[in-house]
Amino acid sequence: MIFSIEIKDIIDILSVALLLYYAYKFMKESGSVKIFTGVLIFILLWLLVAQVLEMRLLGAIFDQLVKVGAIALIILFQDDVRHFLQMLGSHEKVSRLFRLLTGGKKEKVEHSDIMPIVMACMNMSKQKVGALMVFERNIPLNDIIHTGDTIDANLNQRLIENIFFKNSPLHDGAMIIRHKRITAAGCILPVSHSLDIPKKLGLRHRAALGVSQQTDALAVIVSEETGGISIAFKGEFHLRLSAEELESFLTRELN
Repeated sequence: MIFSIEIKDIIDILSVALLLYYAYKFMKESGSVKIFTGVLIFILLWLLVAQVLEMRLLGAIFDQLVKVGAIALIILFQDDVRHFLQMLGSHEKVSRLFRLLTGGKKEKVEHSDIMPIVMACMNMSKQKVGALMVFERNIPLNDIIHTGDTIDANLNQRLIENIFFKNSPLHDGAMIIRHKRITAAGCILPVSHSLDIPKKLGLRHRAALGVSQQTDALAVIVSEETGGISIAFKGEFHLRLSAEELESFLTRELN
């Protein structure tokens, strides 16, 4: 038997492979990779029974289980599904296309907006004052903002340092920066449970990585133990940054 493979078949196979890869990556970040593996094995068994072996009775049972299981998975992972769709709709290329169609323009971050943050981080680094600042990008952080106290102030070096001063009631939480303004402080972030995080990094770093995994936000961390300045972005750490590296990173990724 000769199989004829057309271009659409190759595109079909590559699309499925890409879908499985991103689904695996997403489930791994959310700590649900074992469930993903179980679902994948079930689907393979279903295809084997229904399509290859053509076992009608068992195939019919599997068909019903798949229908009910799909609804059950949506209910069970409703937060993850919501987050995935939000990430898809807020993707940078999608956002650019939306702004092109609507005629809107992205608010440009100027050098004067970056410097108060850089200077505050450098001062807090020297004094080993812990800090965690999160920059909202395309995905709204309303749920996180509601966990803290509303500030709604211009970016100001002295204000940033005062908020993270050790005796301040807001110094333990995260500061959320939206549209070049300090929107809230003392906010609670989702903590990453990744096993790849070095043990020397504390709770602030885990929270920063968590928000960068679940959203497209950029988080800046100042370590209370070492004074080191780091960034968590797209689920990855950028550790031990200098003032120039911090300024360059923020200018590049926030525009």
